[in-house]
Amino acid sequence: MPELSSQQRVFQIFSVVMFTFVCYLSVALPLAVLPGYVHNDLGFNSIMAGVVISAQSLATLFSRPQAGRYADLWGAKKVVTLGLICCALSGVFYGFGMWMSHLPWVSLGLIIVGRLFLGWGESFTSTGSMLWGMTLVGSRHTAQVISWNGVATYGAIAIGAPLGVWINHSTHLYGLSIFIFVVGLLAMLIAIRRPNVTIVTGSRVPFSQVLGKIWTFGLGLAFGSLGFAVVTTFITLYFAANHWLGAAYTLTAFSIGFVGMRLVLGTSINRYGGLRVSLASFGVEAVGLLLICLAPNAWVAGFGALLTGTGFSLIFPGLGVEAVKYVPEQNQGTALGTYSAFFDLALTIAGPMAGLAITYTGLASIYLYAAILVIVAALMVRQMVVRRARLMLPH
Repeated sequence: MPELSSQQRVFQIFSVVMFTFVCYLSVALPLAVLPGYVHNDLGFNSIMAGVVISAQSLATLFSRPQAGRYADLWGAKKVVTLGLICCALSGVFYGFGMWMSHLPWVSLGLIIVGRLFLGWGESFTSTGSMLWGMTLVGSRHTAQVISWNGVATYGAIAIGAPLGVWINHSTHLYGLSIFIFVVGLLAMLIAIRRPNVTIVTGSRVPFSQVLGKIWTFGLGLAFGSLGFAVVTTFITLYFAANHWLGAAYTLTAFSIGFVGMRLVLGTSINRYGGLRVSLASFGVEAVGLLLICLAPNAWVAGFGALLTGTGFSLIFPGLGVEAVKYVPEQNQGTALGTYSAFFDLALTIAGPMAGLAITYTGLASIYLYAAILVIVAALMVRQMVVRRARLMLPH
């Protein structure tokens, strides 16, 4: 593959991470709307509202490895196209769910089906887009592809949540479902018109072997993701418990740290290596979490959130770059999907585990426990750095 210029490379990456943006726009749009609809309009309790939201996360978790495997077998373009179709169908089922609101259990079931389609769509679109980008610009630029994929993800979430509330306020769930369907359908049509992606041939490594090669990187990602989970999920409760104002600005600070780090130092992974960048990132994230835990006021907690977002930012691409090095090129989709599943797993278990910790040791403790696990991840990565240095020494 001829080497692309910097501008050509960025353009190629943008041309595929746009599909990730559409996918996570579909994820974010109903987040602030569906719990209220299930609870207030359909009359179910808060537990069922939580089940509706969690259905998507579980579908994503269990379909990530399959998304990667199919990307290796079918090519990234087909997998992204299928993922966008699933995202569009989620909007269809939301609309049917509202249409059947006079039968609450039927309506609830249709909405849950929509959430399952969205979970599958998230897996296929995000994993496929990363592999598509790597195919277009070359595996040596994997870190840049993963970084911009993350910017598209969190940019869409930041825009989608308030946009979803506005659309729902204006046109109710019908308008939201139509918007999700139309956007997903348009993105799918754009994806179909793109040139086919070359599929790397060769023998496929069994999933168990891929998992065996990358699980340490995935575990490090899972521990690092806990900081993201406890800040985004519980910071509002933490501020309320301390009678502080500005919880929303704290989430903004986290996002600024996250996106800013990827924009400013996203290329540092190619320069210093994924392990060293991840090691430094874990250190920054741990300091941020400890600051939140010990914060005497909202300003210190906000600065802690900024550091947590800054530290977390490059962990996913840093360890992801290293993970895909351990598998043949024809298995990189499977490796990416399996690696990403550790992030989904962390988010799935973080809520219940943090809730249990809050019950017995208080809200502040969850930031301490998350910091401890981030430090454990840093020690794991430090051991990898030492082991690699020893292997490179002359005998």
